[in-house]
Amino acid sequence: MASTLTEAGASRRLVVDLAATSRNWALTAEGEARLRREAPTGWDVEVVRAPTSSDGDGPQGGSTESRARIADAEVYFGFGITADLFAAARRLRWVHSAAAGVGNVLATGIADTDVLLTNSAGIHGAPIAEFVVAGVLHFMRGLDVAIAQQARREWSKAFFVADDSPLREVSGARVLIVGAGGLGSEAARRLTALGAQCVGIRRRPELGAPEGFQAVHGLDALDDLLPHADVLVLAAPLTADTAEVMTRVRLERLPRGAIVVNVARGALLDEEATADLLESGHLRGAVLDVFRQEPLATTSRLWQVAGMLVVPHVSPVSPGRFWPRQLDLFLDNWRRYVAGQPMRNLVDKHAGY
Repeated sequence: MASTLTEAGASRRLVVDLAATSRNWALTAEGEARLRREAPTGWDVEVVRAPTSSDGDGPQGGSTESRARIADAEVYFGFGITADLFAAARRLRWVHSAAAGVGNVLATGIADTDVLLTNSAGIHGAPIAEFVVAGVLHFMRGLDVAIAQQARREWSKAFFVADDSPLREVSGARVLIVGAGGLGSEAARRLTALGAQCVGIRRRPELGAPEGFQAVHGLDALDDLLPHADVLVLAAPLTADTAEVMTRVRLERLPRGAIVVNVARGALLDEEATADLLESGHLRGAVLDVFRQEPLATTSRLWQVAGMLVVPHVSPVSPGRFWPRQLDLFLDNWRRYVAGQPMRNLVDKHAGY
């Protein structure tokens, strides 16, 4: 179990555990050099070379090297932190996760200690928001039909010019975004710029509507808002309140022709009900970047459902942009931590984000 006190007189140490097996997410040589160059005075930076996982909320267990290095670390910077690493950390005072989700971290028991936890919420806002816009346009402009016709070498305008064609513009569309934090706000700003009318759901609506939203409401208003949503975007963290939030009954409250986009976590959405409503024609399309089981099983019916765009959890990918943004956040927070100032992206360990 992590100590709640830093031993007096001991050297201050940051352990960096970011050698992701996926090269897009592995800390770059330039990033490592920047950490060492901009480290506050009196700090040692130790970099774990053993590979780790950046998938989802992070790895399920730490490497032998990371367990050895974390023993005397004051700060740990990884893709979350695992239970074995947290138990091995005798002097830990702060954990920063390079992931936005903290579900695995909270399972370590960190909520019962005074160890600080910060995450990377908002770091992926720009690329994920662009993905949301792209997914909405994919179905609003009939690109799914165009792709299918191209595969068949079929030149036909019938779908596009039919009296009952579902084609429409983003302008004037009513978009309901569940989660009005950094990610949801970035999506709302872009969709609003295209003329959409965005309404948000957030845990504390009394905080007001961020830029891009016409209004925000609490989760208790969800059932009343669904029938008015041409587009539903799930962008909330996975918590006790949001798990299973989009049930079959709620999906059926959406108007005919609605589009569903999930860039949150698979557990928020009833995938089977979504597939059923696509096949019945109630929903126009579904854009899923996250799933209950990842990788999605090759036997899953979701691969074959017309109107479902299956994407292998890559909406945050933005080559060359992630690490500069990530290190801007971490280094600013490191300076704040040393100075005893309020930190950015501090997780409410009991709320779950």
